[in-house]
Amino acid sequence: MRLQVLVSTMHQTDHSLLERMNIQSDAVVVNQCDENCIEEFIYEGHKIKWYSLCDRGVGLSRNTALMHADADVVLFADDDVVYEDGYADSVLDFFEKYPSAKVATFNLQSLNSKRPEYLDTKTHKLSVWNCLRYGAFRIAVRRDAVVSANIFFSLLFGGGAPFQAGEDNLFLTQCLQKGLCMYAVKIQIGTVKQEESTWFSGYNEKYYHDRGVLFAAMYGKYSKLMICLIELKNCRREGTVPFNQRLQNEFTGIRKFKKTIKGKE
Repeated sequence: MRLQVLVSTMHQTDHSLLERMNIQSDAVVVNQCDENCIEEFIYEGHKIKWYSLCDRGVGLSRNTALMHADADVVLFADDDVVYEDGYADSVLDFFEKYPSAKVATFNLQSLNSKRPEYLDTKTHKLSVWNCLRYGAFRIAVRRDAVVSANIFFSLLFGGGAPFQAGEDNLFLTQCLQKGLCMYAVKIQIGTVKQEESTWFSGYNEKYYHDRGVLFAAMYGKYSKLMICLIELKNCRREGTVPFNQRLQNEFTGIRKFKKTIKGKE
């Protein structure tokens, strides 16, 4: 069994990112920049595919890497991740131990105390109720399982897309809806800087509007119910925006998704 790390990055001028991330496996790097160039080379004994492209958008970047990957298991990554020694063995060992698992999330410790990562203390199955806390850089999948199920990252959400972050949530939700067995794994495989968010500017009107769009994409006719459940859970944590105002903005987002994305009123 073989692992590839799928790195989404921007404006890299050399290959030093591989050392900074402590890459110890094969990898596919998609570097969104201002030129188109494809390189293949060996780094520390590992095969690297490096795509410098003029494209924009994190969803497109991850999909490009996924389509050019050829390993049994792929691990999505951002460029602020630093892996621990032996991470590849940890990921592959899990998939060998759990042959039914098609998707798994792993622990990465955030180095930014203001943006902590949820860390699992035991390995358990994921469901619709607990899969929304994991970013794409924590996700590993059996490549053939997700590609054959026609599961890819949405181009509507995330950096460089019309709506704010959520492409990772939508990806995991699609995996569940397609019946793929998913686990959260207690093993830590690295750290992530989380220095700044490219999209989050506070719990404002756009945040709640875009969350409504995201929930409409994920849950369809159940989106309003899921929104209400999430709001009741987070009502004290998410700032001072009144509950009714949050719901109004989110329901506006749901209507926009139905009207402009699906062509329905």
